[in-house]
Amino acid sequence: MVLHSKNALARARACLRIETAALTATAKGLGAEFIETARAVEAVSAAGGKLIFSGVGKSAHIAQKIAATFNSTGVASCFIDATQALHGDLGLCAEGDLAFLLSNSGQSDEILRLLPVLKRFGARIVAFTSNPASDLARNSDLRLLYRVPREACPLRLAPTASTTAALALGDALAMVLLESRGLTRDDFAKYHPAGNLGRVLLLRVRDIMRTADRLPVALDTVSTQDAILAMTKAKSGSIALIAKKSGRLTGILTDGDFRRSALTGPDFLAQPVSTFMTRSPKTIRDDALGVDALRLFEAHKIDDLIVINARGQPVGLIDGQDLPKFKIV
Repeated sequence: MVLHSKNALARARACLRIETAALTATAKGLGAEFIETARAVEAVSAAGGKLIFSGVGKSAHIAQKIAATFNSTGVASCFIDATQALHGDLGLCAEGDLAFLLSNSGQSDEILRLLPVLKRFGARIVAFTSNPASDLARNSDLRLLYRVPREACPLRLAPTASTTAALALGDALAMVLLESRGLTRDDFAKYHPAGNLGRVLLLRVRDIMRTADRLPVALDTVSTQDAILAMTKAKSGSIALIAKKSGRLTGILTDGDFRRSALTGPDFLAQPVSTFMTRSPKTIRDDALGVDALRLFEAHKIDDLIVINARGQPVGLIDGQDLPKFKIV
């Protein structure tokens, strides 16, 4: 069989259109049952209970991902294999838990066998399905329904649009609850201490700023020549300028400021650096997050950022060229 580009692209686009239609239909179908389920999750979490997710086949993969998403946002969740649960894994379950049973048809034998067992443990059941008339939906306490006009598989067999819609609905529920709980970036970072995500979320300005001899600082009364020499010695593209008495930052002289000063006349080097410095430059506190520094670089199109302490004194410098090596860009 030869893959023809035109036919392949047409099939791929048709698949995406079908899956998009399932997402659109699911979004339009949201209503009171979704809110009721969200409130049930809030209540279980507040009471110290957990969410249980289970499914069979492709639904099991979706259930695992949704459980992982809730865990990453601080809502205690677990996945149990529907078959293994009936052979000893039910030790994870406890009274007051909320169990999400995923089945597109709502008629999966393993899921239907698991349903009454979970009820005996005192868990409430959420039917996570596209079939409101199914045995699963009719025998559950709550329903979380997604809509699938058709599968994207040309044979109408492989789960495609149904798994996409189920996954997206799980994400929607998790994001609604994340927002309602007021989860902050710092809260989120606690659950992601490792990997690139953890590094991005936990890295502080103090961890990436230049200090000591790599931080050129001078009084704002020195000559432009002395300021340039200090910049050169520190191999820096800027210098922090401070007030004599307070040591507070009053300005910054950058390479750009230096080039512009050279256009003012032959004696520019003898002029006070305050003549050419940028006053009230953009700054950031040393206890801020590294990603906050990145936002300042992007928003103001700057190359250097002075780091100050609570007293407004320069304690560090972030050079835009340093950001890639810390992997926060």
